[in-house]
Amino acid sequence: MSRTRLALGTAAAVAGTAAMARAVDRRWASNADPCGLDELSLPDGESTLVATDDGAKLAMTVAGSGPTVVLAHCWTGGTQVWSPVAHRLVRAGRQVVLYEQRGHGASTVGSDGLSIPRLGADLRTIIEAVDAQDAVLAGHSMGGMTVQSLAAHHPDVIAARARALVLVSTAAAGLSQGRADRRAERMLGSSRIDRALAGPAGHALVRGVVGKSVARNHLVVTRDLFVACDPKVRAGWFAAMQRMDLRDGIAGVTVPTTVMVGTRDRLTPLSRANEIVAAIPGATLQTLAGYGHMLPLEAPDQVADAILAA
Repeated sequence: MSRTRLALGTAAAVAGTAAMARAVDRRWASNADPCGLDELSLPDGESTLVATDDGAKLAMTVAGSGPTVVLAHCWTGGTQVWSPVAHRLVRAGRQVVLYEQRGHGASTVGSDGLSIPRLGADLRTIIEAVDAQDAVLAGHSMGGMTVQSLAAHHPDVIAARARALVLVSTAAAGLSQGRADRRAERMLGSSRIDRALAGPAGHALVRGVVGKSVARNHLVVTRDLFVACDPKVRAGWFAAMQRMDLRDGIAGVTVPTTVMVGTRDRLTPLSRANEIVAAIPGATLQTLAGYGHMLPLEAPDQVADAILAA
């Protein structure tokens, strides 16, 4: 084959691949989105900065009125991930408390740095700042680890201020991949991954975080929040999660606990949800067929219903 024919064949293949990618992206954009564009921003509320005992400032928003629900977001995420659920809860007559985990969004990193015990301590600070009573505490992914850390390290807060826990797409342990952890940590701490994600089709690189049906906006939100998170924060929290084991600590939970997982969750699969259910006495499991890791975006109705029923 001549170089000219080879070059023409390669160009045609590239063009065909690009055309296929554009067609897939158009399909994603036209798929039904349970959120709607108006629900991808927080409901109206009052925002403030809450100081922690190690000098961090946590950006908090309180919306609605009624019984309190506290929502903790995922690794490299933000309150925007919970926005569709928050809208549903406010409409149902709940006071919704959302905050950005340390190092995410407008929240800073205090002198204690990034650790799983610190997640629980920060959630305690938020709960006490709003004087939450008889609250439902819900967490997605790293937010679910946050709620579990509170239960493990501050059981008195759970006993005094929480009536139920809802743990969404999360794990209590078992995330470590051994030698691969260091390579992943270096990659996550590099700006090279940001450059790849920032491209016109960068959102397609996070396709694996959702399930069978893809709504383009879910990928864009996930990608944008990831890129907005400082690489050192991404890598630091990743390392903390790989070392985490909260199973013994959550064995003392006595409030009703619901664990939710999508059957196509590749990040915290059903096996991790089963570990939590096995550790927490009386915990119940809800599996959502066909859904992936981003349940607050993919299945906001089901997640809100679980919180309202808690």
